Amino acid sequence: MVRIWGRRAALNVQKVLWCADEAGIAYTQIDAGQHHGVVNEPRYRALNPNGRIPTIEDGALVLWESNAIVRYLCARYAMGTLCPKDLGARADADRWMDWQATTLFQPTFRTYYLTITRTPTAEQDQAQLAGLHRNLVEMFSLLNAHLAGQAFVGGDTFTMGDIPVGTVIDKWMRIPVARPPMTQLEAYYQRLNARSAYRTHVSGFAYDAI
Repeated sequence: MVRIWGRRAALNVQKVLWCADEAGIAYTQIDAGQHHGVVNEPRYRALNPNGRIPTIEDGALVLWESNAIVRYLCARYAMGTLCPKDLGARADADRWMDWQATTLFQPTFRTYYLTITRTPTAEQDQAQLAGLHRNLVEMFSLLNAHLAGQAFVGGDTFTMGDIPVGTVIDKWMRIPVARPPMTQLEAYYQRLNARSAYRTHVSGFAYDAI
């Protein structure tokens, strides 16, 4: 049985839990991080020297970094479905996973999100927020255009590529900020919410619980 370390409200842990349910993987989840502690204990640091979440154990394999974990779980337990067998389709899913990590989330969305949800209004840099918002609108507009004529980021089939992207979209759609209409993105969000594992592990949590 796979062991998943990390608190359920954390966005990067949500990716892994959502993935595990989509793939039908038997797992146990152990709370770690923030008020749960654990991440600075020697036992955990032996698994993940970064002291961050999530980390998984699958037999003798120990793995950290959420997108790497999603790729591994999909390749091992959902090859041909969540992880496409066709190399081109798999690379397409990989591309959107990397886009989520290196273009959308770090540092733009993470900085914007933490400022909106955790920084008192009086201490917020409004000029910085406005710039981040413009950048995010541009990024989400790119995704909105990409989704025209297809249901998911890799085409008409849900794949591992949707998991990292979908976790960020949930927070974007629910934080109390102005968002220009994006028909395709909004429809995509509704399709994700039709998936029980998404509702359980992602959209079922308060948007500011990360």
